[in-house]
Amino acid sequence: MIQNFSSLKITLLTAFLLVYGCKKNETSTPIPKTPEGMIWVPKKTFLQGAKETDKYAMPREKPAHEVTVDGFFMDITEVTNAQFKKFVEATNYVTVAERPIIWEEMKKQLPPGTEKPHDSILQPGSLIFNKNVKAVVGMENYYQWWTWKIGANWKHPQGPNSSIEGKDDFPVVHIAMQDALAYCKWANRRLPTEAEWESAALGLNTNTIFTWGNDATLLDKNANTWQGIFPVKNESKDGFEFIAPVKSYPSNSIGLYDMSGNVWEITSDYFNVNYYSELDISTPIINPKGAEKPYNPNNPYQVEYVMKGGSFLCNASYCASFRISAKMGFAEDSASDHMGFRTVADVGMLQKKQ
Repeated sequence: MIQNFSSLKITLLTAFLLVYGCKKNETSTPIPKTPEGMIWVPKKTFLQGAKETDKYAMPREKPAHEVTVDGFFMDITEVTNAQFKKFVEATNYVTVAERPIIWEEMKKQLPPGTEKPHDSILQPGSLIFNKNVKAVVGMENYYQWWTWKIGANWKHPQGPNSSIEGKDDFPVVHIAMQDALAYCKWANRRLPTEAEWESAALGLNTNTIFTWGNDATLLDKNANTWQGIFPVKNESKDGFEFIAPVKSYPSNSIGLYDMSGNVWEITSDYFNVNYYSELDISTPIINPKGAEKPYNPNNPYQVEYVMKGGSFLCNASYCASFRISAKMGFAEDSASDHMGFRTVADVGMLQKKQ
């Protein structure tokens, strides 16, 4: 396991920012005590979106534009199995993946005239990566490496015969939007906006491609991604073939772990491929909340949200989504074994709680 030996440096840098940086930008609002398991992300003006030197950038990540985001607290890691288990035990919550599929609701998200599948298919389950893929024909049809697994959920990530026993410090997966919001309500937290997520991922930087800087050759040392031939052979040069425990790699410059790779992270923004290109940049953009409505021409019948950070499946030959500006859309009721979340809290939320 790759360890992080920079905790003292990070602690000192964070303390410096709290004492000096916040005096400059946020003197009117005192910062509450840092909640356990979180870290302060200072107010920042930075370039959101793909940088000019990013050769992997997608059209939906352009153009880069200057935004200002106020300070907030963010979870140091993705929400873990242990943390989510406490929530479920306290509330008796049942996740979307654990519920039977209601056809009348599902068909609203499908093209008109789609036939109802057999009831045996509409059982509780979720998407899992097919670890047994030997060959694929082209990369356009991702159904070649994804499988609907009945019985897969956060407690059984690979199906009913799997478990999370001994994996308390792994990120919880098979989380749909509704599940993440329910956890946030219980914990007095919220999901980050895409702009907040990018501000946090940048750390002390303001214009870099990766969480560690601009050197792509350092990927294997800093993130859990796919090395080799996707999706048929993972050489595991980064130490893990699939999902890894949190904190398995060095943190970014402010102490946040796994902002690149491992599992995708849910944000509160709608996914709209035209959002950046239609932005009005003639006036300052402060604390943007994302597009007013979702739009994905490849998935026009579903409401999609933005997920960030990439996962253990990301490979430069396919999606290269371990970059800060990268984003993908996910349907609000979808879940999978490579998607999790982390939460944030702003000063106002914590003051109301006190």
